[in-house]
Amino acid sequence: MSTVKDRLKRWPRTTSRNKEDNQKMNTEQMETTEAKQPEAATTVPPAEPLELPSELEQLRTERDQLAQMLAQSQDRLARLQAEFDNTRKREAKERQDIRDFAVQSAIEPFLGVLDNFALALMSDGDLAQLRTGVQLIVKQMEDALRGLNIQPVEAVGAQFDPRIHEALGSIETVEHPDHQVLEEIRRGYKLRDKLLRPALVKIAINSAQKSD
Repeated sequence: MSTVKDRLKRWPRTTSRNKEDNQKMNTEQMETTEAKQPEAATTVPPAEPLELPSELEQLRTERDQLAQMLAQSQDRLARLQAEFDNTRKREAKERQDIRDFAVQSAIEPFLGVLDNFALALMSDGDLAQLRTGVQLIVKQMEDALRGLNIQPVEAVGAQFDPRIHEALGSIETVEHPDHQVLEEIRRGYKLRDKLLRPALVKIAINSAQKSD
């Protein structure tokens, strides 16, 4: 029969060395288990969102820009309006100056004629002297008109021309060609080639001839 002593020999004893081996094994198992577990992902804190202007701030910005553009447009419009008014006034003044110069150039030669008429009215001469004075004034007037390139329309002795003559009557005759101007009732004038007014005349009617 086995004794108690033999049983104790067969029973595994836990020594200090066994304890160390067990602790070592447990540590290795834990390290192995930890190595097998995936490392936890490093948590990166989310980036803070950019601070964008709010919708109200954007509307205010657009409003300020539009207001500035409107003010600039109004300023340009006011400048253009002022420039247009100044140009219009300047052109009106230039036209008026041109008219005044034309009137001055046209009237100046006749001032002497007017002076001579005034002297003739104050004259105490007889009818012959008055007639001579009027003839001189008429000649002075014709010279003044000629200086403005105004010429009398040819009348007496010329063939009737409806473009420059206006017939107020006729005279039956066999001595003059048919439709020849025999009498000038009112003198006509033309400015270079432009007719100012036709000459009022009487023309010959010659039944023995045929007019062209």
